[in-house]
Amino acid sequence: MILEKRKKILVICPCPEGIAPAQRLKYEQYFNSWRENKFDIQVSPFFSERLQQILYKKGNTLEKIYWVIRAYIKRFFEIFTLHKYDAVYIFLWVTPFGFPLMEYLFTRMNKHIIYDIDDLIFMKSINGVNSATDFIKGKKKPFFLMRRARHVITCTPYLTSIALKYNTKVTDISSTINTVTYQPVNSYKNDHTIILGWSGSHSTAPFLYLLKDALIELNKRSRFKLMVMGADEFAIEGLDIELVKWSVENEIRTLQQFDIGLYPLPIDNDWVLGKSGLKALQYMGVGVPVIATAIGTNFRIIEEARTGFLVTTNNEWINTIERLINDPELRKSIGLAGRENVVKNYSINANAQTYINILKSVSKD
Repeated sequence: MILEKRKKILVICPCPEGIAPAQRLKYEQYFNSWRENKFDIQVSPFFSERLQQILYKKGNTLEKIYWVIRAYIKRFFEIFTLHKYDAVYIFLWVTPFGFPLMEYLFTRMNKHIIYDIDDLIFMKSINGVNSATDFIKGKKKPFFLMRRARHVITCTPYLTSIALKYNTKVTDISSTINTVTYQPVNSYKNDHTIILGWSGSHSTAPFLYLLKDALIELNKRSRFKLMVMGADEFAIEGLDIELVKWSVENEIRTLQQFDIGLYPLPIDNDWVLGKSGLKALQYMGVGVPVIATAIGTNFRIIEEARTGFLVTTNNEWINTIERLINDPELRKSIGLAGRENVVKNYSINANAQTYINILKSVSKD
């Protein structure tokens, strides 16, 4: 009996494992499945844990420069180890700045490349604006990696349409939910102050401010609390707001406290067309009815008035939120239908084999 040889996969990514939502709720949560299918995984982030801690804080400039230089040196020496791996899985880029030199060297030393992109990090380049920031931020890198990869993984139809211009092997895999840990616990009753919930970060908090006028008007009609997870600072005068610090440990518990999930996005910015609708999927995963801006991938993951609501104007936001506040049975039917949609289409179980098939097709024979 010949035992199947285990294959080695090197994962090149920006952030340490278990920190960034774009990594945690995309490919990282499939690592157990990969290992069960005889793939050994070595994860190599660009940012150290220390750099990750100080990256978005003011100051520490010299220390940031030190860690970035150290990361580049690490990537350089990594080039000489690439031949040991049966495939290299690159998420977003090899290094964040400059021309795709390091990407060129990586793809020369190992041609078994899977490229995973989940955001429009090349936005200025694709719009034809050539500037110093395009060079500094390495916005040419995604196009180079799309061309050189054996397989490209995207997460939205818009990204897929772009990737297909550079590569014929493209698979659209949405951000997905672990439906074992994400469980509905809501009672769907009106025996408490209804919680409107939003989850995000300091960089996406401006999207929640898009609802400022709607929430102020709604506050005149209905009683509610706004729970904000992930933004250290958020305030709208007159509203009952609770700020919750994000952590891996309290993320799901906080989402489960929501009665209605809010997912506002700007409608005049093409950048949102690269968003996979992850926050909406998280709400749906715990059985919370979601209201989202009618744009981009939200049309794919939400069926209007069955698995959620798609809205555009302030009046639509106000009326839909108020309707859900006043109708607990509607919250229940929408929330559970959304959960069913996630289990069927956007769960780990629903997508695990797709990843395995790609790894097998790209890795060395």
